[in-house]
Amino acid sequence: MKIYRAHDYNDMSRKAANIISAQIIIKPNCVLGLATGSTPLGIYAQLVEWYKKDDLDFSRVKTFNLDEYVGLPEDNPQSYHYFMNENLFSKVNIERNNVHVPEGTNEDIEGECLSYERAIDALGGIDMQLLGLGPNGHIGFNEPGNCFTRKTHIVDLSESTIEANKRFFEDASMVPRQAITMGIGTIMKARKILMVVDGAKKAEVLMKALTGEVTPEVPASILQLHPDFTLVADDEALKYM
Repeated sequence: MKIYRAHDYNDMSRKAANIISAQIIIKPNCVLGLATGSTPLGIYAQLVEWYKKDDLDFSRVKTFNLDEYVGLPEDNPQSYHYFMNENLFSKVNIERNNVHVPEGTNEDIEGECLSYERAIDALGGIDMQLLGLGPNGHIGFNEPGNCFTRKTHIVDLSESTIEANKRFFEDASMVPRQAITMGIGTIMKARKILMVVDGAKKAEVLMKALTGEVTPEVPASILQLHPDFTLVADDEALKYM
């Protein structure tokens, strides 16, 4: 486990973007696992800036997003398709057929999960997976439970996750109650994992995830067992470590 301490959110974003850009430069046709939410916004903005300066080339990069809400079409502003297009894909030279986000409106959701898993395997797996950390220790939408889920699957979102995400919607009643997410097993198969965490609100759960017992009750705790795990976090998030 490698831990890089950042002074603040902007510093965290730059440090994490440096790690991702190095992966792209070293392996131009790499497979990246991407995350959504407010935490990676600074990372994507920095990657776009470097692309505009001709420092990065996304033309051969493949991407797989961690998750998507069930029931939201791609053009819904709260969908993760929309989020990724607005914040990264439309601003760099990535090929559209190299971009993969779970299809939350697929009538055969189970089939969508299976197809997504097969698509990852067909490209040889993920080279680097970007993760955030949920307030209850979830990664992707893998909520606390009795076991670590293995593959891409449908999940019922916990009330704490719905509460955390309602700020993106007009009110909590509009937050979808289900999502498609990569499983813990899928995430752990990535050759490298990069987690970014900022803010004092995540400090306690981060400490629990990385220094406590490995347990599905804190899904992120499984990352202690990954052979190439890197954390970039700001001073506030690391105040208990």
